Amino acid sequence: MIEFVCINCGERYPENAKEYRCKCGGLFDLAPVKTDFDFHKQLSIKDMSLWRYEEALPYTGEAASEITMGEGLTPLVKVQDGLLGKAEYFMPTLSFKDRGAVMLVLHARKMGFKSLAIDSSGNAATAVAAYSARAGIKCCVFVPESTSEKKLAQIKAHGAEINLIKGPREASGAAAREYVEKNDSFYASHIYNPLFYQGTKTYFYEVFEQLGGRFPDGFIIPVGNGTLILGAEKAFEELQDAGVIDKWPRIIGVQASGCAPIYRAFKEGLDVVPQIESSGTEAEGIAIAAPARGEQILKVIRKSGGDMVAINDDETLKARAMLAAKGIYVEITSAVNYAAYLRIMAENAEKLWVIPFCGAGIKSS
Repeated sequence: MIEFVCINCGERYPENAKEYRCKCGGLFDLAPVKTDFDFHKQLSIKDMSLWRYEEALPYTGEAASEITMGEGLTPLVKVQDGLLGKAEYFMPTLSFKDRGAVMLVLHARKMGFKSLAIDSSGNAATAVAAYSARAGIKCCVFVPESTSEKKLAQIKAHGAEINLIKGPREASGAAAREYVEKNDSFYASHIYNPLFYQGTKTYFYEVFEQLGGRFPDGFIIPVGNGTLILGAEKAFEELQDAGVIDKWPRIIGVQASGCAPIYRAFKEGLDVVPQIESSGTEAEGIAIAAPARGEQILKVIRKSGGDMVAINDDETLKARAMLAAKGIYVEITSAVNYAAYLRIMAENAEKLWVIPFCGAGIKSS
């Protein structure tokens, strides 16, 4: 049985709770549950999707059988010596957000909701819209006016109701929460609902398995709302608790220099992330001026012995062109990861790094 627990005051909420955060204002995590998953066992005969790790997940592959689209187990692609890219654009909706979206929609279906709402810069909304269509649940999407037309077309194709919201990314969240409060809908938030990170943690399980039972020296991860980094925290903790790893690999978090609140807080030695005024960036997917889980993200990066990097748009676009010349076409936000690797490459020549190709190039102009 799933329980939500406030990370501030420790109060617990039942699986069917409609609240998206604690009454004290704190954010939710999942209450710890002992897993029966044996990380040492051979997985080759298991489901060729993220559901191969079902013993470590809040729901089973059987429960997801009517909505799953085979999400997960994306390949690792050699980019150059010392660098592998995990090709998340092989996902059903062409981005890594499918990992968390299937968990949220499965939960909404189990709780009996007939409609749900999500706010997003594009990829999470696309993923939730697709899985909602599979589940027969009405989906209302709230996205910034600046969202890529290609992402909007994909969302619309899945039958979701699209609401374009003026203002910064955070305005879309406020509009979605207002909608949920006025309607008997589930808030399918990839920011507030910790079930999403139960999906994204499988990215790291897969890398561990694909590298023969080990991690690379480090992961380079783009940071907007931190959905992938918070998945890393779950995976690393569980593998360490199981005695499979002794220490965490390093995490290098990447933000766009035009909107880098976590980078600034990290470099200034802060424990909280003050809201900033975004000056704009081509990397729309990580342009989050006030990340709700900024404090958690800082803790994860520091615990890994990691660092933060801020990448400007010129570096990002150059890196995207360089990847395309290698046959790898990614959306603009994904290119910040390769730009970050090029920045740190000289001092990490003997090490192995993994970056995510978070979304397909056709998602952005």
